[in-house]
Amino acid sequence: MAIRLTPYVARSSGGLRESGLRDAGLPVLAFGTVTALLLTVAGGSQVFWSWNDSIAGTYQALAVVAMVLLIVPLLTLGASAARLAARRRDDRLASLRLLGANSATVVWMTVIESTVLAAIGAVAGAGLYACMAPFLGLIQFRGHAIGSYAWLPLPAILMCIAAVCLLAAVSAALGLRKVVVTPLGVRTRQTADGAHWVRGLVAALVVVVGVVAMGMLSSFGAFIVIIAVMGGCFGLALLALNLMGPWVLRLRASAQLKRARRPEQLLAARTVLESPKESWRQVGGVAMTSFVGVFVGVGMAVADTMGGSAGDETALLVRDINTGIMITLLGSFLMVACSAGVNQAAAVLDRASTLVALDRVGMPRKLMVAARVRAVMSPLFLVAGISAAAAAALVLPLTGMVLLTQPVVFLTIGAVFAAGFLLVRLAVAAGTAQISQVLARPERYANTDS
Repeated sequence: MAIRLTPYVARSSGGLRESGLRDAGLPVLAFGTVTALLLTVAGGSQVFWSWNDSIAGTYQALAVVAMVLLIVPLLTLGASAARLAARRRDDRLASLRLLGANSATVVWMTVIESTVLAAIGAVAGAGLYACMAPFLGLIQFRGHAIGSYAWLPLPAILMCIAAVCLLAAVSAALGLRKVVVTPLGVRTRQTADGAHWVRGLVAALVVVVGVVAMGMLSSFGAFIVIIAVMGGCFGLALLALNLMGPWVLRLRASAQLKRARRPEQLLAARTVLESPKESWRQVGGVAMTSFVGVFVGVGMAVADTMGGSAGDETALLVRDINTGIMITLLGSFLMVACSAGVNQAAAVLDRASTLVALDRVGMPRKLMVAARVRAVMSPLFLVAGISAAAAAALVLPLTGMVLLTQPVVFLTIGAVFAAGFLLVRLAVAAGTAQISQVLARPERYANTDS
């Protein structure tokens, strides 16, 4: 017997649109930041490829390293923003599937909406880049300002916007697999997160292969091949850390769950185990920045060592290394701030209905906040340490142990750790403040999952 489902589907679609519009600001902000930083990095690096003298290769190699250290985390943030744009619609999309909407309808609804949000954010990010470009042009390398090289041609800007939109569409489609395949599992919250031990094995193999390849750089001959191998090793290592992170957090949370003695410890461990991937997105920015921090420390040690050498060309190179270090570090911290802020706000919104339910059964708000803070801050040192160790292993074949153990390296890494932890803690504070806002208007969230 046929059942007319159209009114129910339409009503659910209205709720879907309302929920999507309510939470649209977070992914738009993330996409805008990603686009602005991508364009800024690409524009600032143009000048290095305009040189062809004897020292140009050194600058180009350093530029490739800096670009990889920034672009890979930015792409990861962009993918997280796309998943954020779709994640809070899983329940309503699953309801549409159960009410009769076909898979194609569900997929196209979310992919189109995520792509539109990405396009809005990307265009805004391009506008922000246009505002920053004149100031970027004032930065000096080799004794001269970048000038017009800070401006990317219009086709390159449009290609970047299109790439961000494509990243959003692909990430949203991949994130919908569980809704399309198992709508009932999503509706009853029975889907597994999938943080498997294979992730750790693959990540370890990637880092080992990267260390071996870095030790063989001199045997590759052609300079362009050496640059490509260096960039590939660093980029793949960052991706491997992003792959391994959820598995590491799951292992740690499982151990903490067994040792929990206080309610906030139990709740924090359960929060991580509920979704290790989501928990990783909240701390992954610090891991990426810790990876960058090792290279920043090594770069400062190299500049310090070269500072005693004579010659104007060497003095310019030292100054330019320091300039590049500061720009890379600033970009990395901007990425951490955006990632932490967006993911913390999203995490509170994702658990809004659960927070309302806990409040109604009498759980103190102070306990909710304590559990939230512990779930985020507790694994930070572990993930930052693993990331820094992986970066140190990669640069060891290039620098040797003597340079890697210079005091300036440890001081720089320590400062990066402290700054990254502070940014995440501020984001957690903003997220926990949002808990009070959620509980102040429980009617908006109490029926989110119904």
